[in-house]
Amino acid sequence: MPSDQSPVQPTPLLTAAVDTERHVARLGWDQPPRLFALVRTALLQEREPTLQGQLADADPTGYTAVEQEGLPPTSDLESLLGRIAWPEEVEGAAIAVERIVVPPEAERELPEDPAAATDVLVAHPGRKDVRLLAACLRDGSQICLLRQRDHDSDDAVAVGTDIAPGLTHALAATLTD
Repeated sequence: MPSDQSPVQPTPLLTAAVDTERHVARLGWDQPPRLFALVRTALLQEREPTLQGQLADADPTGYTAVEQEGLPPTSDLESLLGRIAWPEEVEGAAIAVERIVVPPEAERELPEDPAAATDVLVAHPGRKDVRLLAACLRDGSQICLLRQRDHDSDDAVAVGTDIAPGLTHALAATLTD
């Protein structure tokens, strides 16, 4: 996997993030934000016997992503994350969001009106569609994955800790007491 910095060492968080990103990617593009609780697999195996078959080959010391369905539609993702709190059994969280990225000079030329700015971004010839998956743990560990739509078929995903610091910070704040 390409990286935005030195190689990222494999960890249970990275494994969970990669597995979650692949799960989201299988359903294609143009998805709304998707939020996941990260729970120790051993805890799920113990408390949810009906999942034994699905989790039989999973590492019990790793994390399993449990999707939180029914997120309200919002254009203010940070505000939505600011209203989320997790029970103590949830050791981490992950969120997948799609974004439009344009060259820096295109951002300087955006109209003030948000709707008009969105139209300009969508029509920009240098635009790139990306999916970010940020994942954090209560211990402060965090990782972010980035997949570009135009590289979707080669399954290339960038991995790093500084890819989307604002998103990662907002997600990590959901895990503080």
